Amino acid sequence: MSSLDIELAREQAHLDRARAELGRMREAAEALDASRASDAVSAEVLSRVLARRILSLQDDPRTTLFFGRIDTAPSPEHREGETFHIGRRHVSDGAGDPLVVDWRAPISGAFYRASTADPMGVVRRRRFGVDHGRLTALEDEHLAAGSSAGHSALLAAEIERPRTGPMRDIVSTIQPEQDEIVRSDVATTICVQGAPGTGKTAVGLHRAAWLLYSFRERLDRAGVLVVGPNRAFLDHIGAVLPSLGEVRVGHATIESLVGHHARHRAEDDTPAAALKGDPRLAEVLRRAVWASVRRATEPLIVPRGVRKWRVPAHEVQDVLDELVARDVRYEAARALLPHRLAHHVLLAMEAAGDAPDDRVQDAVAKSAAVRSYVAAVWPALDPTAVLHRLWSEPEALAAAAEELTAGEQALLLWSRPPRTKGAARWSRADLVLLDELADLLSRTPSLGHVILDEAQDLSPMQLRAVGRRCTTGSATVLGDIAQGTTTWATGSWSEAMSHLGKPGHEMVELDRGFRVPGRVLDFAARLLPHMSEGLSAPRSVRDNPGVLTLLPVPETTVADQLARLLADRADEPGSTGVIVADADLDGLAAALGARGLSHGRLDVDHGDDADHPIQLVPATVAKGLEFDRVVVVEPAAIAAAEPDERTGLRRLYVVLTRAVSELTVLHAEPLPGPLQ
Repeated sequence: MSSLDIELAREQAHLDRARAELGRMREAAEALDASRASDAVSAEVLSRVLARRILSLQDDPRTTLFFGRIDTAPSPEHREGETFHIGRRHVSDGAGDPLVVDWRAPISGAFYRASTADPMGVVRRRRFGVDHGRLTALEDEHLAAGSSAGHSALLAAEIERPRTGPMRDIVSTIQPEQDEIVRSDVATTICVQGAPGTGKTAVGLHRAAWLLYSFRERLDRAGVLVVGPNRAFLDHIGAVLPSLGEVRVGHATIESLVGHHARHRAEDDTPAAALKGDPRLAEVLRRAVWASVRRATEPLIVPRGVRKWRVPAHEVQDVLDELVARDVRYEAARALLPHRLAHHVLLAMEAAGDAPDDRVQDAVAKSAAVRSYVAAVWPALDPTAVLHRLWSEPEALAAAAEELTAGEQALLLWSRPPRTKGAARWSRADLVLLDELADLLSRTPSLGHVILDEAQDLSPMQLRAVGRRCTTGSATVLGDIAQGTTTWATGSWSEAMSHLGKPGHEMVELDRGFRVPGRVLDFAARLLPHMSEGLSAPRSVRDNPGVLTLLPVPETTVADQLARLLADRADEPGSTGVIVADADLDGLAAALGARGLSHGRLDVDHGDDADHPIQLVPATVAKGLEFDRVVVVEPAAIAAAEPDERTGLRRLYVVLTRAVSELTVLHAEPLPGPLQ
């Protein structure tokens, strides 16, 4: 046996031992009896904790427990240095000594960041090749000062490895600049501007996993949430955090985040939707809510026994003015009002020689007279009633919308107002406004951390809705200005972060593309100068330039040519995404079905449960997804489907940058000018 074979066998033996110890850890957890807790509540909590613990200790024989190793330099405490195997979870032996160190542990940071310029105490970094759970190769990097680290073939192979189904974790391929973002402090809000293929989505998810590991107790209480653009995207990324042992992270789209107050049953046209996302609407809604507080024109009279106690209207008005000026939520101030009025009644009692106590004040506050008076001057509100009135009554909207022109107000008003709030057909943009109103009435609870992906596409009002969920927590905001595909897409991260309520954020740019090959990126980058000024082209750092094929065909043979392409690649490993204009999706799906080609289909509301190797994807759902091979059908139709040229080119830029290895552009229509 060669020295390499001997070393590989030694590492495989360590892996086998670690697997055995992981099994022992799992059996020990399964042997614990939650029912022996001191009470039923404790037993229930312990049962959930044990279930999560057992789940985190499951072994996947298709993968390896560790993917790397670092050897540290000798030190006074360890004269021969130390060795740490880095993996997805911690594994220890019966004595508690680590066999595998969790990638999130502080010592593991050196595996990702150590370099020849700054070895961080590491003398050797080792990467492993894996096939079906067994080690097949190893590669050493000697980080002695001044020596070259060289190129990692194993790292490149892992990045380019074919995949099907949901997104995989990138824990074995995290780059130094990505690791810095992942390990940023829990109190830090970070905005990541990331070009296609830079791994920004994966970085955000790994940051969530690292935060939960490093600040477990704090974030277990406060919660962590991932917000994505659509359900298909959430299905795509849904396996990443569980693969890292984290199952307590919520997932939501903007619609599901704000959809608790009403159902989405209508669609706005683009001008109305854009106006409803305008930040000026926040002030319109605030004014509409507080305009509901009426002036006190009558005194408060409270019968008690044989006497009636009177609080003059001007005193009541002083109370109302004081509560309005406190800058608290509408319902919180309303809850204080009975006690404030009862206090003034007690003052009148004391002035008359009585000596009331706290019980009397509570009784007065709960009396029918006070409750009736409060309902008259400070009525109870709900979000749907407020918005129904605004969109139904021109006078009410005009009173609240000083900053909107008459034409803008006309855009917001219903042409045929529903008779009741229950009959209203709310749009997606309305749901965001209802959420804003709900927060004006009662404060939205804050989470510990929010991961927001594709943030460039959110309107200011949508950003405010997300920001409400992390007012006392932090956020990781991910996006790419060049990939903004809504008419209200932000042109400035500083502006977007201000709407989110996080102006004091840290800005980071990722421009090294690890996922998208050079030829594909260069082709898509032709669109950038026509999309917006000042957009810099991303750069691919992969040695493999990828495959780019432009395939013009007669219009009558598009479906036939697509079917032929897919059939020719049917035996190749990995995934294929066929991205088409939304309007053409049904026709192509029928054509492929008629030709006997099995495929999945992604839509806004769901992914593909069967994880077909071939996926049909509408262009509006492609953002955030990636496939080994991508076939883009009729790019001109994809661009033309958008309301304006800029948005159309941005949509096309997104679509063209979904390929990890190969991009084929199939078209009967001429390519858009910048691509010719």
